[in-house]
Amino acid sequence: MQMKIKLPLMVFTSINLMVSNLPSHADERALSPTLIVFNASVHTMDPRKPSAEAVAIYGQHVMAVGSSKEIKALAGVSTRIIDAQGRLVLPGFNDSHVHFLSGGFQLSSVDLRDAETQQEFSDRIRRFTEKVPSGRWITGGDWDHERWANVNGSAPLPTKELIDRFTANTPVFVSRLDGHMALANSLALKLAGVTRETPDPPGGLIVRDAKTGEPTGVLKDAAMSYVWKIVPESSFEEKLAAARAATEHAARLGVTSVQDVSAGNDVGVYQTLLDRGELKTRIYALSPLPAWERLARTGVRAHFGNHMLRIGGLKGFSDGSLGSTTAFFYEPYKDAPNTSGLAGDEMFPEGAMLTRVRQADRAGLQIMIHAIGDRANDLILSIFEQVTRENGERDRRFRIEHAQHLRREDIPRFGRAKVIASMQPYHAIDDGRWAEKRIGSERARTTYAFRSLLDAGATLAFGTDWSVAPLDPLLSLYAAVTRRTLDGKNPLGWIPEQKISVEEAVRAYTLGSAYAEFQDGVKGSIMPGQLDDLVMLSRDIYKIDPKEIETVKVVLTVVDGQIVYAREQ
Repeated sequence: MQMKIKLPLMVFTSINLMVSNLPSHADERALSPTLIVFNASVHTMDPRKPSAEAVAIYGQHVMAVGSSKEIKALAGVSTRIIDAQGRLVLPGFNDSHVHFLSGGFQLSSVDLRDAETQQEFSDRIRRFTEKVPSGRWITGGDWDHERWANVNGSAPLPTKELIDRFTANTPVFVSRLDGHMALANSLALKLAGVTRETPDPPGGLIVRDAKTGEPTGVLKDAAMSYVWKIVPESSFEEKLAAARAATEHAARLGVTSVQDVSAGNDVGVYQTLLDRGELKTRIYALSPLPAWERLARTGVRAHFGNHMLRIGGLKGFSDGSLGSTTAFFYEPYKDAPNTSGLAGDEMFPEGAMLTRVRQADRAGLQIMIHAIGDRANDLILSIFEQVTRENGERDRRFRIEHAQHLRREDIPRFGRAKVIASMQPYHAIDDGRWAEKRIGSERARTTYAFRSLLDAGATLAFGTDWSVAPLDPLLSLYAAVTRRTLDGKNPLGWIPEQKISVEEAVRAYTLGSAYAEFQDGVKGSIMPGQLDDLVMLSRDIYKIDPKEIETVKVVLTVVDGQIVYAREQ
């Protein structure tokens, strides 16, 4: 007996997924597959069997991989069978760097990401303010002032005066998309006690009016804590709703695993979703590096937990961001020659970062540190190298998050020291619109150095930094392979010598990310015994023009034995 999967109608695709109950003479062994996908172009990421036509799943694991004839012969009376109609099937995408809960909140917050002018920025906040009760904080936003650049390339920062007139009773603290600076309105500054006399904290900056010395409303990096400490904590139910929105969003995009670098104290939110059967994404939930002792006292070590929810990793900061001119460089910024950026507050007092890494590593915890500027990357590589010498060789999998701007001499150190480069390709085609005005063409040659890092023997783990960038893995693959900037001004690619192949990009988004969380023996490829995370795409990204990858859509997502997303017809 056959029946179609019941899907709502939609005009975008003509996929016809078939669910079958095979005749009783089919294999009726107790361990017959629960799900079969056949007539597919399966890229397994397994060098022993790199391609196949079909996959059989039993429970939460891959049971067999082979030809459509071989795999269909395994079916039992209750096996669900899906005809892929020749479509590409890959291991589920594993995002190595997200802010999952804040991403979920951003889905329902004011959206400023593509506001093209300061007026549009102001208007969007005004309209959003009209919808929320007086006194409720407005956060999120993800604005990008580089979109407001004038003919000279100068991009002015927003000021509180843009929004004060209609937010007198509504505190506002909206972040730039990189999360390293935010705009507060006058009410938020007043509630936080930030005035012209307030000092800049270590690792932070209060932007001030050049004439009056008054705060403009923009706070950078550590200075943001003045306001964040007074923003009311979201309720558990609000967090649960945000997490639910995030996991649903991930399923639609084929993201089957994420490494949440800002999970902190919210692991219980994900556990609740898991207990309720609503968690559709495997999560490695990381804690702040300065809080390493709290985790170490429990005796937990790296990657502790089950295949759906794990802990044991620590995330630290060494600097800020390029867009906020707080990434830490050896040379001054080209467009802000009075600064070379800021070392993050976790680098103070001197030696604090080394001490934390040394002790947390001895406790068996995994350590990953944000570093964007070339000086920050050098400093963190040196700390990792020193701790390895002091604590001895073991499989620790140190990571640098972003590894964005590197000196040429530092690139080989990633391979030699076995430091994982956890990178976000979409940032390259976003920042590539304006990065050279900030750091010049020479420093830009080794920006997002995917090719050079791979050639130096480094492991790449790809992600998005969502909600800093879109969670969609296809956009990230497109970025890594083409490096075509969002403004259309680099049709052959920005710094094209750093492009990588589709195969290398997919590997970084699957096996590379799995390796980065100690799960390479468990997921990241489609082979018997591995977890059954699968994604089916509308087009074969290995065969189409790479410029078209950004238009490809996810058709089907499978996680933990369940179809968590099927694209509507």
